Amino acid sequence: MKPGIRSLLLDELQTRLQPRFRARQVADWLYRKRARAFQEMTDLPQELRDKLAAEFNLGSIEVVRVLGSRDTTRKFLLRLNDGNLIESVLIPASPAFYGSRSDRLTICVSTQVGCAYGCKFCASGLEGWKRNLRPDEIVEQLITVERESGDRIDNVVFMGMGEPLANYENVIRAIAIINAPWGLGIGARHITVSTSGLVPQIRKLAEQPLQIRLAVSLHGATDEVRNQIMPVNRRYPVAELFEACRYYTARKKQRITFEYILIAQVNDSDEQAGELARRAREFEAKVNLIPYNTVNDLSWTRPSRNRQERFLAILRNAGVAATLRREKGHDIAAACGQLRLQTERQLAPP
Repeated sequence: MKPGIRSLLLDELQTRLQPRFRARQVADWLYRKRARAFQEMTDLPQELRDKLAAEFNLGSIEVVRVLGSRDTTRKFLLRLNDGNLIESVLIPASPAFYGSRSDRLTICVSTQVGCAYGCKFCASGLEGWKRNLRPDEIVEQLITVERESGDRIDNVVFMGMGEPLANYENVIRAIAIINAPWGLGIGARHITVSTSGLVPQIRKLAEQPLQIRLAVSLHGATDEVRNQIMPVNRRYPVAELFEACRYYTARKKQRITFEYILIAQVNDSDEQAGELARRAREFEAKVNLIPYNTVNDLSWTRPSRNRQERFLAILRNAGVAATLRREKGHDIAAACGQLRLQTERQLAPP
């Protein structure tokens, strides 16, 4: 299969194309004019267009299905070149989303087909892990969703299908393209990478010069609770995870966010709220509470509204900057991987 041209950085294009100014012309067609075929690049010589078409793939993500409406969360089911399905979610502005203003739109992108980490609240891993996404497949999620929706995306969160830090090199390259002035031009502080707690990669990310944001999918403030929800905690327990977070905040000089999915009678007790508040104060971290989205094949449920509010109140009374994400996608299979799983099962032969 030909490599995707949207996986290349500008200096790599400049190395391949002579004279070097052709690289900026190509980048302009890729990211500003959003060309869908090399033959559309009409200010390039025909010979060069033919050469690019012979050597590179320009991307062909297909929109299979869209759920939701313009004023609500919209989920996009996308088919890749090899037939695999992934999901992207377009989310209206919310204070729970990292730097969002009232006029901002956030996209939640996938980084893998499936997931190997088996978090107990998530549909992404129910069918296992298939492969990592290439940088171009990550970048093209933004381009495809903008084209389909007609909206301008300002905020990017790597919280869709897969564990972003398990696809570290491809994710970092995609972020460089999304951030670059010659690329999609989205500021680093409007890009958030989420992780289930891969300690070595958190430390590695801390060394990156880009001031991207880090969100940790915590979902339990103690090993006892987190072990029930996050299998990765058995490899990197809470003490090691928090030490890596401490290293990250020291290097980056910025606040991290703890993501915390509220699951009824699993992690929504007053005791967990108190322990979470203690940890969040230690890091001056934000806490983003997310009521559990029901997933077929999983038995857990979301807490009552009163219990959600009680958990939030304990955090805020302790001086923690905490938000409770309101209904955004509960009715459109918005849990990670859920729409993909439903569709694959519908398409599977009897």
